[in-house]
Amino acid sequence: MKQTLYSLLKFWVKTSLYLYHKKITVNGLENVPKNKPVLFLPNHQNALIDILLLVVDCNRKPYFLARSDIFGNKRLNSFFKFLQMMPIYRIRDGRSSLKKNEKVFNTCAKLFKNNEAIFIFPEGNHGLKRKVRPLSRGFGRVLLGAWEKDPSLDIHIVPVGLNYKKATDFPDSAAVYFGKSFRALDFYNNEEPSASINNIKHEVAFRLQHLTTHIGDELNYSSVLAVLEEMQTNFLDPVETNKIVKSLNREALTEKEGKSVERKTSFFEMLFMILNFPMVLLWKKVLKPKVPEPEFKSTFRFGICLVGYPIFYTILFVICTLIWNWVVGAYVVLGITLFNLFYVRISNKRDK
Repeated sequence: MKQTLYSLLKFWVKTSLYLYHKKITVNGLENVPKNKPVLFLPNHQNALIDILLLVVDCNRKPYFLARSDIFGNKRLNSFFKFLQMMPIYRIRDGRSSLKKNEKVFNTCAKLFKNNEAIFIFPEGNHGLKRKVRPLSRGFGRVLLGAWEKDPSLDIHIVPVGLNYKKATDFPDSAAVYFGKSFRALDFYNNEEPSASINNIKHEVAFRLQHLTTHIGDELNYSSVLAVLEEMQTNFLDPVETNKIVKSLNREALTEKEGKSVERKTSFFEMLFMILNFPMVLLWKKVLKPKVPEPEFKSTFRFGICLVGYPIFYTILFVICTLIWNWVVGAYVVLGITLFNLFYVRISNKRDK
């Protein structure tokens, strides 16, 4: 029963993600080992959207290690558990909390023993900047804990690059790149475990920097990003984007600043807001002001679409049926649905 519910939920979420985004492309699925213990290590930009994109398209039924502070709501905890998410505790959660990680590491070791797949965000936090942040040692402790239980565990590491046109905008486009896997044991020396983990970290960081846009020049970051945006660079293609980043003349960038472009409301955008007025109002007046960080903006917006639109369409259908008949109700709901799909596909990205 649980597996059936999981499959139905996965289908619902995947369908909603592909309707919500203008475009989603997935690359490198052939790099994901089957019937092997796998540790996926993706970059992290877009809060829960990152997790959902990975779950629906990784060809495995993975477990996730996520920062413990998102497990504060008991109702959401049940949902997270259903998604096979587990909390990982950091020093900022309190030194005493770190003891709870031992149980998590033991669970991970058992999962690897059973050839399961686990996702960990190695950067340890999320951020909208187009760069790979320094990797934490958290995933290294998971590996060491597993090898303490069974030194022969042949864990395969798959770096994953998540790329967005602009993560806070709607509609947005996304591209997921599953990099080539490598055997963690090839980098492991049981006599020098700390050095081994550092070697794995360097290898993962290097690969991630080729799977997503990486503007490593912190001093000129804003200037480089402004140039890329002015060039209308395709951020869904990290290989070409990183080539452009490397080719830019840093001396000419010091005075470059991003320019805000004033956009006019188009006819289709106005029509979208009229046809979806209750949902637009709910987003702008109720949920949007409660978004805690910019990284959660798409997560909150997608959440209201995932849950709210089935309710909205149902109420709309009932009202039309009561006023006219069910045929009219069906045509109204179908018409708005098709228009919304058309709008997402043709609309220029816009922060809403």
